[in-house]
Amino acid sequence: MAKRSETSWKKDNPNTFLSNSVQKADRAVKQAMTHPEEIAVEHAFNSIARADKARLHAEQQDEPANSVQQNKEQLDLIKGQLNEADGIVKDH
Repeated sequence: MAKRSETSWKKDNPNTFLSNSVQKADRAVKQAMTHPEEIAVEHAFNSIARADKARLHAEQQDEPANSVQQNKEQLDLIKGQLNEADGIVKDH
């Protein structure tokens, strides 16, 4: 397992944390789309919620606007994909 510094890397670089959170949310949504089960959809919603919090934190920390905006656009896209997967689960 990788060593972590004594200070949290989340505090050191909110933009990195945002990018990682968006990537994790993207993977969770893809999992929900390929395996449209209630637990997978719930996990994806939770991942998106964490990514949204990371986005807000990055904005509050005055991270570069273009990077935050790019991650926000990706997050909006995967939210739409998750809504599709959620619709499939609710239809069954």
